[in-house]
Amino acid sequence: MSRVASLYLPQLPIERLRRLEQSAKPHNPEPRPVRPSVVPPIDDDPGACSVPRGGGWRPGARWARDGALARERVADDIATLPAHQRPTMREMGRRSEPADHPFKAMRPDEGGPRGQAVAAPFQPAAWARPTILIERVGQRDVVTAACPLAAELGIHKGMAAAHARALVADLDVRDADPAADRAVLDRLALHAVGHWTPTASVAAPDGLWLDLTGATHLFGGEERFCRHLHRFLARLGYTASIAIAGTPGAAHALARYSGVSITVLPPGAEAQALAGLPLAALRLTPDALTAAARFGLDRIADLYPMPRGPLARRLGLATVTRLDQARGLVAEPITPVIPFDEPQVSRRLLEPIGTAEAITQVIGDLVDDLARLLQARGLGLRSAVLTCLRVDGDEQRIGLGTARATRDAHHLKRMFALRVERIEPGLGIEAMTLATPRVEDLAPTSLEATFADGARVRDIAPLVDQLAGGVGEQALFRIGARESDVPERAVLRVSPLSIPTGWPAWKRPIRLLPRPEPLSNVVALLPDHPPRRFVWRGRAYRVVAGDGPERIHGEWWRTARELWAVRDYFRVEAEGGERFWLFRRGDGVEGATGDLSWYMHGLFG
Repeated sequence: MSRVASLYLPQLPIERLRRLEQSAKPHNPEPRPVRPSVVPPIDDDPGACSVPRGGGWRPGARWARDGALARERVADDIATLPAHQRPTMREMGRRSEPADHPFKAMRPDEGGPRGQAVAAPFQPAAWARPTILIERVGQRDVVTAACPLAAELGIHKGMAAAHARALVADLDVRDADPAADRAVLDRLALHAVGHWTPTASVAAPDGLWLDLTGATHLFGGEERFCRHLHRFLARLGYTASIAIAGTPGAAHALARYSGVSITVLPPGAEAQALAGLPLAALRLTPDALTAAARFGLDRIADLYPMPRGPLARRLGLATVTRLDQARGLVAEPITPVIPFDEPQVSRRLLEPIGTAEAITQVIGDLVDDLARLLQARGLGLRSAVLTCLRVDGDEQRIGLGTARATRDAHHLKRMFALRVERIEPGLGIEAMTLATPRVEDLAPTSLEATFADGARVRDIAPLVDQLAGGVGEQALFRIGARESDVPERAVLRVSPLSIPTGWPAWKRPIRLLPRPEPLSNVVALLPDHPPRRFVWRGRAYRVVAGDGPERIHGEWWRTARELWAVRDYFRVEAEGGERFWLFRRGDGVEGATGDLSWYMHGLFG
């Protein structure tokens, strides 16, 4: 089920100018008047103290008596005030129940109740002077946009500028800038692609189309999305009208001619909702509208009972197409906005090729062309997809990724050569395309002109790419450090080119077992001595040297079981020269810290 939203900005040209003027206006706030502060006189001679020397408090003291008199005077002043100006009992501190939530009486952000379209009239900003935009058409100036104040005075789009000046003397006339208006729509479309829906299109000159199929649940439904979009545009200073329907034509018509700011049309109700709208809502040509007026056709509902043949002959075939598109009988595709122009090159061959040598030669030519294109745009390749179109219409695709952005043609040719055998040419390949879905900025780097004797550190990114082409990208990694005292949680996999940091200063084994393995027949002296004998994987070991313990406590914030958990780690060396890293659960004193069982956790060397 397709769902399309149409965004209509009726005052886009003028609101864009207002917003531009507000941003260019210097911000000089007026200084607030400073109230003269009344400082009470200092009582240098307060008189004898009425409190006994040893401290204490007694009723009738001078400061307590004066405070009571002051409270009586305040109470008398409050009694003289009207009832609606008197402070509440809670403000005077005579009631102790909790106050209401400060936002309880505010209108919720989501607007009206669910399941209903929010029908609110447009609320344009206050205009200081009637403003119009004009554009030169032929030999005269024509009004292309008028603010709400100018529209109330009888000025409308398409009127001659001289007529508008004759109607209103104090008229602010500006030149229209369709390119700037289109730039605003393009930026809104790019923002929509990045934040709301992957498919957005500009409905020039005053709106957008948004394909919301399968995307509105991320915002809590269609109505909540419309309110979110309406508030977003209001913050930018634009008056908007949004409509959601099953077809682009129906959404376009309802957004412009329904008379409400937000409309959500149920699926399958397009024909009924469009019946009462004027014919201009179908985006017909001026000639078709003139012909329809001559035949007495005013509403879209007037076209429903008419046969297709006479309708196409009188109003044109485009009218029938628009009517069917609005009702969902004919598909109307939306041309999406592409945020990024993907670099790609292609070659169409004179004759089909099928040998590995010929395919490699064409791939080399494509890589050279792509390298020049990337260099001109200052980009580097991170992934590439080679598409081979066979004679029978089938497509063969192979892809590659790089560990670091590159446009080295020699390196890319060598990587594609390792994957040529995956292509099945069949009866022959007649066209090949090389595209780069993922690129990064790659600026030129300066060579270090130094006289140092030390050799330069070589870049291992080409080696990583070649190894990844043979064993897979997931097989190459480095070990990085993570903030944790528990050894099995303190390491993680990182990319082959990253430089791990934050390694602890404690000695750790080269090989750490995935899980600690239990030891048996352990002979050790408690509480702080390493084991003398133990059996691991069916083999007995006798310890000749040991060091430790290194005590590690459990991470109590993860689970309650680690609240008292303790591990005592030892580094031991067996008679055969093997060195192990093992631990004992518990500190050997408190039973809650562990059951004194022994485990093997790592191997040195």
